[in-house]
Amino acid sequence: MAPVPPLFADWFATKGWSVHPHQQHMLERADDPALLLIAPTGGGKTLAGFLPTLVDLAQAPHDGLHTLYISPLKALAADIKRNLTTPVTEMGLPIRIEDRTGDTPASRKKRQRADPPHILLTTPESLALLTSYEDAPRMFAGLKRVVVDEVHALAESKRGDQLVLALSRLQAMCPDLKRVGLSATVEDPAAIARFLARHPDPCPVLLADPGPAPDISMLQTSENPPWSGGNAAYAIPAVLDMVKAHKTTLIFHNTRAQAEIFFHNLWLANDDALPIGIHHGSLDKVQRTRVEAAMVRGDLRAIVCTGSLDLGIDWGDVDLVVQMGAPKNVKRLVQRIGRANHRYNAPSKAVLVPANRFEVVECVAALDAVKAGELDGEPRGPGPRDVLCQHVLIAACAGPIAADVLFQEVTGAGPYSDLTRAEFDDCLEFCATGGYALRGYDRWQRLKQDPDGRWHLRDPRSAQRIRMNIGTIQDTDTLKVRLKRARGGKPLGEVEEAFAATLSTGDTFLIGGQIVRYEGLREMTVEVTRRADKKPKIATFAGTKFAASTQLSDRILRLFQQNDWPELPRHTADWLSLQRTISRLPGPDRLLVESFEQDGRAHTCVYGFAGRNAQQTLGLLLTKRLDELGLNPLGFVATDYATLIWGLDAVRDPAALFRIDALRDGLDSWLAGNAVMKRTFRASATIAGLIERNRPGARSSGRQATFSSDILYDTLLKYDPQHLMMQITRQEAMRGLVDFSRIEEMITRIGGRIDHVRLPHVSPLSAPMLLEMGRVPIKGSAEEKLLAQEAEALMRDAGLADLEGRGRKPA
Repeated sequence: MAPVPPLFADWFATKGWSVHPHQQHMLERADDPALLLIAPTGGGKTLAGFLPTLVDLAQAPHDGLHTLYISPLKALAADIKRNLTTPVTEMGLPIRIEDRTGDTPASRKKRQRADPPHILLTTPESLALLTSYEDAPRMFAGLKRVVVDEVHALAESKRGDQLVLALSRLQAMCPDLKRVGLSATVEDPAAIARFLARHPDPCPVLLADPGPAPDISMLQTSENPPWSGGNAAYAIPAVLDMVKAHKTTLIFHNTRAQAEIFFHNLWLANDDALPIGIHHGSLDKVQRTRVEAAMVRGDLRAIVCTGSLDLGIDWGDVDLVVQMGAPKNVKRLVQRIGRANHRYNAPSKAVLVPANRFEVVECVAALDAVKAGELDGEPRGPGPRDVLCQHVLIAACAGPIAADVLFQEVTGAGPYSDLTRAEFDDCLEFCATGGYALRGYDRWQRLKQDPDGRWHLRDPRSAQRIRMNIGTIQDTDTLKVRLKRARGGKPLGEVEEAFAATLSTGDTFLIGGQIVRYEGLREMTVEVTRRADKKPKIATFAGTKFAASTQLSDRILRLFQQNDWPELPRHTADWLSLQRTISRLPGPDRLLVESFEQDGRAHTCVYGFAGRNAQQTLGLLLTKRLDELGLNPLGFVATDYATLIWGLDAVRDPAALFRIDALRDGLDSWLAGNAVMKRTFRASATIAGLIERNRPGARSSGRQATFSSDILYDTLLKYDPQHLMMQITRQEAMRGLVDFSRIEEMITRIGGRIDHVRLPHVSPLSAPMLLEMGRVPIKGSAEEKLLAQEAEALMRDAGLADLEGRGRKPA
């Protein structure tokens, strides 16, 4: 190996460090056109990515921007700036490092364009904005390297598509630009490499030593997990004991609402007054920053958090990760586990805490997958065309564009490598005129073609409005929450408009771990007062409701086929055994459908194991079909593994319900005028530039944006159903909210093999479904007692009452 320059070798020595092999390899391969480094958390991959830059700048002066660092998080960019400044300062290197995000003052942003630093740390949105200016070629003239951190996280969303399109623009300005991707362990390194590379050029993958296997286990308590629900309140004493036994514990939840509820209950049980914080995306920025600073200082013993802390920020001395509830996705679990012991070759320690009985099975399956090194992930679809439309408008802001040249740039981005010229021209036409049904309106006449064939903005003043709406992150329709004061009190965070609309004066809810009382709405701000003496009504924070991955669902179905389950706690193993005795257990190549009566209603439970979104869609389609057949369905509830439908009449022949052509036809008619489509249309139309949320001096409220998008959707549905935006909307709905591909996969998997089991009463596996949130309409102060009574009665009917007293040792 080539030696590390003496200045750097000496600096490593003063720290008591040695250069890791993958850091050395990154230095040796600095001239590779593209390179993807996959290294474990704490493996020094960020320094590995920057080492060629620091050595190059130390050895030869450079005017202007040398390296661009792209991060999925503003906080991560700020963290990297702090970490990079240390070696630069201690080695006395003449390197200027700055960050540029939405929080950067306008004066500094203006100066950065005129006098860029050597290393600029930014986000995909800020990069897209920079490429929209006429002076972009001058700013990026000397750019030699781009480092994309946490590239696996970006590749999972439209932010990644926006990024690779921006990289194509940069590559056109700087043909010798080198691309470096940094990633944690991923299920398909070759796919991430193709995403990062300039198509069709290769992108080699450098695999670092994965380090020791994580120390990961599932919590087993003296109290059984509940049959349903997601709050895991039963585990609070055990979680507090773990917090006391460790320096700093991250307690991850899958949703913001769950994090708020658990933090509230944890604090009530915190008799030792341990310093505990909460961190999620709906909290006020000041509160999040305060928690982050306390974490870095090591002042907090535990932080209840969500995906806001998933990525690679070094948050002090975290030595334990607790995952509350089933992780739903093995790759996400591995990412979260890596937050503990953020050091090279130090095993991460994590504990999974199932929130309910079925999640015990899911957690065991996830543990097995981690130990086997089998990660999950859904294949990427083609690059979304709403993002491409935005990119065309961004390019036009920078100056006239030649369609042939721009098409070549776009197809150089991996996700768009298979884009046809006709599809590209459709997007260009949409950007120019708004499409057939909208071409008569001036507001959508945005591009004009010159006699030389190039396209430019019809009105140069529109560039400001286009820039104000750059981005693919769709804000939820939220309202600020503030403490009520004469001149406006302390901001606490945000809640959804829909939740605020349900509040009446005197209602209480949780935010930031505090119980607050709703006092009223003033100038689109929710005003509250602190009220610790009331039981809170829980804020329904929007946040991702993760669906269990296909691979994890398959692993659970295979686990069901075992003769016994020594790896499961006794209470769960006995539950599955009873299900096998009374009915059947679902299998990987067959569909189990159970029918029984409960409370005078006919119930049908379909165990599709297709994930929450697909099972929800299946419920909508099946109830529609049952209604057409005159079987009078009344409602349904869906989880990751099953859909339970109840109605007046029993299902006699379920096979007819699962013909794929009938399901597709039902989906088409259901989607045509459904709110899901309108919601999807609004998101895609905003990204594509058809709807502007931000305008000079104003921002459309959620209701205004919804109203205008609904009118547009209805107009296009009636007069131009094949409009580009309608095509995009259908593709997005099918891939995201509806997840119909999982239903298609399920139909293919079972191949017509359906086991219809008629039972005299509820089955052990279906019983928890009847306890799902919203299934039992109980209100008032007696809620918990009545729910407990309802659960006890259901479990008794299912034959499960005797299982509760048994021990916790493995069967």
